[in-house]
Amino acid sequence: MPIRFRTRRLALATLLLLGACGTQVTNSQNGEPSTVGAIVDSSLSTTVAAGGGGGAPVGKCADVVGVEIDVEAEGTFNFSVTVSSDETGWDKYADAWEVRTTDGEVLAERILAHPHENEQPFTRSLGGVKMPDGTIEVVVVARDSVLGFCGAAYSVSIPG
Repeated sequence: MPIRFRTRRLALATLLLLGACGTQVTNSQNGEPSTVGAIVDSSLSTTVAAGGGGGAPVGKCADVVGVEIDVEAEGTFNFSVTVSSDETGWDKYADAWEVRTTDGEVLAERILAHPHENEQPFTRSLGGVKMPDGTIEVVVVARDSVLGFCGAAYSVSIPG
């Protein structure tokens, strides 16, 4: 499925789900939390068979299940992203997550250097993430080392 199609579907799903489930986002300048995030397009998180069908199951995709954003300075943010992944060790694990605009442009990437099979779900952070002027919402996605970007994405509003 092309990314453009998926991001349009994510944007629509975001509008439908934004009020249904959320995460705590804190503005470090005033400390006020707000519920503004939502897991979107979780239908992508299904068991996938190797080779596109008929093969042995290789597990589920890496899902983003939570995002916290702290304002660092004017226009930069720290993202703490929680990922749930069906990891088996070095042969299959969540190896990265990305912060994207709702149009699919990658704003930042956090490489995950090792498996987390005994720490599920797990949270990792990335600071210094710059937002283009006018950005009010982003989508965070995780990558599985075998299956790629196919899990649940998380849509979140930028505090400010």
